[in-house]
Amino acid sequence: MKRRSFLKNAALTGLGASTTSLWSLNSKNFFTQSLQVNSPRIEHRLFELAKFGRNDKGQGYRVAYTQGDIEGRAWLMELMKRAGLNPSIDTGGNIIGKRKGKNASHKPIAFGSHIDMVPDGGNYDGVFGSIAALEVIEILNENNLLTEHPLEVIIFANEEGGTVGSKAMVGTLTESDLNRVTQSGLTIREGLKVIGGNPDNLPACIRQKGDYTAFIELHIEQGGLLESENIQIGVVEGIVGMRDWGVTIEGFANHAGATPMNMRQDALLAASKLVVAVNYVINKTPGRHVGTVGKNAAFPGATNVIPGSVQMSLEIRDLSIDRIEQLFNEIQQEAAAISKVHKVKISFAQDFELFPAIANEKVKKVIEEVAKKMQLSRKFMQSGAYHDTAQMATIAPIGMIFVPSIGGISHSPKEFTQTIDMKNGANVLLQTILTIDKEF
Repeated sequence: MKRRSFLKNAALTGLGASTTSLWSLNSKNFFTQSLQVNSPRIEHRLFELAKFGRNDKGQGYRVAYTQGDIEGRAWLMELMKRAGLNPSIDTGGNIIGKRKGKNASHKPIAFGSHIDMVPDGGNYDGVFGSIAALEVIEILNENNLLTEHPLEVIIFANEEGGTVGSKAMVGTLTESDLNRVTQSGLTIREGLKVIGGNPDNLPACIRQKGDYTAFIELHIEQGGLLESENIQIGVVEGIVGMRDWGVTIEGFANHAGATPMNMRQDALLAASKLVVAVNYVINKTPGRHVGTVGKNAAFPGATNVIPGSVQMSLEIRDLSIDRIEQLFNEIQQEAAAISKVHKVKISFAQDFELFPAIANEKVKKVIEEVAKKMQLSRKFMQSGAYHDTAQMATIAPIGMIFVPSIGGISHSPKEFTQTIDMKNGANVLLQTILTIDKEF
């Protein structure tokens, strides 16, 4: 295509002269590389979806399986239908939209996120990635561009309640999960029926390893690293694994007035020192791991009784299970020393574990190279929050793209990502998919 003809067509398609500053006119893939998302459309749709589930105070409540969730899903499915995706709901409650590729023998490239939210949550978590996924389809349609691979937009069900939809898709949703009561008041079994799933036929929605060429998720960071370092794109190296323990400290409850200080077996004092020890161990070891004591309850809980026992929690997160194990062992050693000094017994009972999900090296490299070509600053980083992508990692090569969250705020009405950052992220998603389409 001649340069003059291209610029004329670019004006008609809304690409404009500003696009040419990002990409070389000499590139043989200039047309596809110069495609740009419609950021006002993304933002408009984001705020349209935010209207579903609002209460009288204007607070968001699009919690999975509630009326707001049902209405928001119907609205999005209508947009997907208009975009030619012919959306359907699988037995796990996930919304699936499909676009044909030139080569039917190629495995689909999948991308998407979720639209359910935590109570009184924000407008960006999951929603941005979902609407940006639809935007990719819209841009391809508007430019009459057919990819080699088929494409699938996946909107997962009930991510906030424990990645329920993606668990169903990879075959790890259990009977125990189905019977769990959700924030909506319904069990997952009941909730799946409400949104059009079928908990009695979950095997029908299971995808096997190798069914996808790749799965990509675009998401707000939900932390403050990108904003604090003035970085535009986060290239996710992986989603951290985590282990949770219940910790019991057993001392001896006794009269607070009649028991001298040097004769006490104060479980709360020992627990307090253990909290400090956890902070010490986590911080003295280089790395991006985190450790948290989120619960701490003393018994019997009277002002005139020395605490005889304490129940507390311990959680450690990192990309390496070996690192988690190492840190836990060091915390146990600290606990043993505290036990000896204060004459208490400290025991740990592991009650939860999630394994890390590591990004595919080739996919990660594509995301980095795309951001570099677009002259966007970028950094490799881990995701401290859990996502549906972690489940998809068991069946497909995965990648995640992060954009800044202002103030590092998420799961809050104050959650906010700037329009320019959404535009950058969506363009990286678009070009990542096009690159994977050509190279994988």
